[in-house]
Amino acid sequence: MESRHSIHHVLLLVLFGLSALCQCSATGVEANQTAVLLVNASEASARRIPDTLFGIFFEEINHAGAGGLWAELVNNRGFEGGGPNVPSNIDPWSIIGDESKVIVSTDRSSCFDRNKIAVQVQVLCDHTGANICPDGGVGIYNPGFWGMNIEQGKSYKLVLYVRSEESVNVSVALTGSNGLQKLAAANIVAADVSSWTKVEILLEATGTDPNSRLELRSSKKGVIWFDQVSLMPTDTYKGHGFRKDLFGMLKDLKPAFIRFPGGCFVEGDWLRNAFRWKETIGQWEERPGHFGDVWNYWTDDGLGHFEFLQLAEDLDSLPVWVFNNGVSHHDQVDTSSILPFVQEILDGLEFARGDPTSTWGSIRAKMGHPEPFDLRYVAIGNEDCGKTQYRGNYLKFYTAIKDKYPDIKIISNCDGSTRPLDHPADLYDFHIYSSASSVFSNARHFDSAPRRGPKAFVSEYAVTGNDAGKGSLLAALGEAGFLIGVEKNSEAIEMASYAPLFVNDNDRRWNPDAIVFTSSQMYGTPSYWMQHFFKEPNGATLLSSSLQANPSNSLIASAITWRNSLDNNDYLRIKVVNFGATAAITKISLTGLGQSSLETLFGAVMTELTSNNVMDENSFREPNKVIPVKTQVEKVSDNMDVVLAPRSLNSIDFLLRKSINNNVDTASVLKSSC
Repeated sequence: MESRHSIHHVLLLVLFGLSALCQCSATGVEANQTAVLLVNASEASARRIPDTLFGIFFEEINHAGAGGLWAELVNNRGFEGGGPNVPSNIDPWSIIGDESKVIVSTDRSSCFDRNKIAVQVQVLCDHTGANICPDGGVGIYNPGFWGMNIEQGKSYKLVLYVRSEESVNVSVALTGSNGLQKLAAANIVAADVSSWTKVEILLEATGTDPNSRLELRSSKKGVIWFDQVSLMPTDTYKGHGFRKDLFGMLKDLKPAFIRFPGGCFVEGDWLRNAFRWKETIGQWEERPGHFGDVWNYWTDDGLGHFEFLQLAEDLDSLPVWVFNNGVSHHDQVDTSSILPFVQEILDGLEFARGDPTSTWGSIRAKMGHPEPFDLRYVAIGNEDCGKTQYRGNYLKFYTAIKDKYPDIKIISNCDGSTRPLDHPADLYDFHIYSSASSVFSNARHFDSAPRRGPKAFVSEYAVTGNDAGKGSLLAALGEAGFLIGVEKNSEAIEMASYAPLFVNDNDRRWNPDAIVFTSSQMYGTPSYWMQHFFKEPNGATLLSSSLQANPSNSLIASAITWRNSLDNNDYLRIKVVNFGATAAITKISLTGLGQSSLETLFGAVMTELTSNNVMDENSFREPNKVIPVKTQVEKVSDNMDVVLAPRSLNSIDFLLRKSINNNVDTASVLKSSC
């Protein structure tokens, strides 16, 4: 994008000490790139960036929700994971005791109509007689999702349903992975549980083990049925069920929106296994769960339609609901038969937005949220544009939604960046997964995209393949270059989000991902930290800028002004990606500041994302190997020469003088803002 510059130039010199220069000499890299960045800060050439430009995309992949963000510790809590027929597999539940002491099976005796499977534990031994039970008794245990993270001093709410023809004495315990160390314990003693009985117990942990398990044991001969066994930490975010540490990493990105629940998860390999929102609302015991046949694991759907909407609200983000349009990977509903699917989505919109006295809005209200959710965006399908029934189905959904909710923005799966769409839409979807150099070069993809008509939603972008590994610096730099292009083309682009967001390190279905976690640990990949450089542009002002570089294909830059909500001051931020293997001496020239000027007293803050090796990754052993590093720029003067390290993402934040607040430590605020 070309820039026009006014006659009056303000030339600035930033001498930021030895840090960048020392890095160049230490790595033995000769600074043989040169560049001039021209920035016009006048209001006449500036334009506002959409409030919604940068957000996040959550898909149930890699156990992102089940065993991840959703804090439920029991895996397959309703014993439905093995299917509706009996006998069935209860994995990962396992048996405590041998077959001479206990027999475990499943039947269809549950009191929940949509979850008929229950587990039957037939205790053959007793505390007296010839067949004496082993110490502690026999029964079943659940290891959670590769271990339950039980922490000393914390509380865990256990809920289960039990039934027996006789009195019961069941010991409940949280133990270490081998069952020897007891971290919390309680007893269920009941004289009459002939009908299904709900039991709630608060367990207080006296020890810590990230690989714990939940045990249900008995030493009393008889038959006991269990169903819907749930164990939740009591310290989830606002009590809404989200794991606090993982939620915090999302909150730190300041996402303008969250797209959910997929992805291919929405489509399903077959429609019978697609995500159906009505099956995921109401009491958790009543949710049937389903097998996600694209990513090949069972979900209890505790993280359902309501919880996704609540998640968006808790993040102060706009929800973007992606729904199935009657198309999966392998089967499709003919347009002539699509109306029941359309009605299901209209019901889902009423659930989110309807009055609390409406049919579906009243169910939302009963779940604790009488106020409507702020749902403004929906996507009709995912990656379905080439499917034979898509356009016909799409038009049915589009017409019905616009008729009832004309303000909702509808997203088409078809790419409108290179040629006009042949159907109405407010936005069109664009996905890019490729090598680092390809993603970087696609920064200019939208330079010639239409400025009128539907805007782009880059809902999935990432560097993949050999360049990415499990999350490399190289991948992050390619993506950063692409996002600078997105920022500069925000006249044509309304939204952008990285994919995938989460991966449980025990179940990598896709590489790379933004956030890696286990039951007790987490870290951000370089691609996660890269996104921190782009959390301020939402609603900011894009300045006209041009970069003259030699060579011209390894540097890309942008400039914005933004207001920091922490100190209410205005800042000018310059971002530059040096995708090249050599350092770059960059001269920066600004014009058009008008009544504003750079505050020289506080200098500026430079933030850099780089590492010794472009393929460096973060890990549980070295979670901070590749993270942003801040340097205080002490001097700001009339000439500006900046040395950019090889293979680096850089930002420089300058305080604008007109909005200085003498009561706030501006330097400290800047250090915490990225």
